[in-house]
Amino acid sequence: MPIQTGIQAPDFTLKDETNIARSLSDYHGAPVVLYFYPKDDTPGCTTEACSFRDDYSAYQQAGVVILGISPDSPKSHARFKAKFHLPFTLLADEDHQVCDLYDVWGLKKYMGREYNGVFRTTFLIDSRGKIIRVFENVKPADHSAEVLAALA
Repeated sequence: MPIQTGIQAPDFTLKDETNIARSLSDYHGAPVVLYFYPKDDTPGCTTEACSFRDDYSAYQQAGVVILGISPDSPKSHARFKAKFHLPFTLLADEDHQVCDLYDVWGLKKYMGREYNGVFRTTFLIDSRGKIIRVFENVKPADHSAEVLAALA
C-alpha cells in the first residue's frame, strides 16, 4: 500500500557514501526531503541531484535535511557525490528493502523493456517525522523548485 501523507515516516537504517550507518530517526527535529532515485550518474538522476545541490543554501536556511536513496553501493554514491560536488547525504539501499518499505520499487517499462526499479519519488517529512507531502512521477529538472515551494 502506498505511503500517504499524515502518517509517521517508517524508520530505517542504511549506509551512506562513507559506509556510516544512518537512520531516518537521527534527523528528528529537522524537516527532511527524502528522495528516491533510480541510479547514480545517469542523466535524469544527475539533473535531479544537481538541482538539489544548486538550491542547497535555501534548504540550509530552512533547516531542511536532504537524503537521497538509490540501490547503488556506498562506493558508487561516493563517486557520484564527488563528481558533482553534492553537499548532502546519499544512502545505499542495495537490496531495495527501504524502497520496498516506501513502496517505490516495482515494475517499470523503458523502450519496450520491463524491469524492476525505483520509482522517482520524494517524501517531505516534518520535524516530528510525519510525512506531509508525497511527490510522485517527479520531473528531475523542476523538482527542487517544486519541493522548495512546498516548504514555503
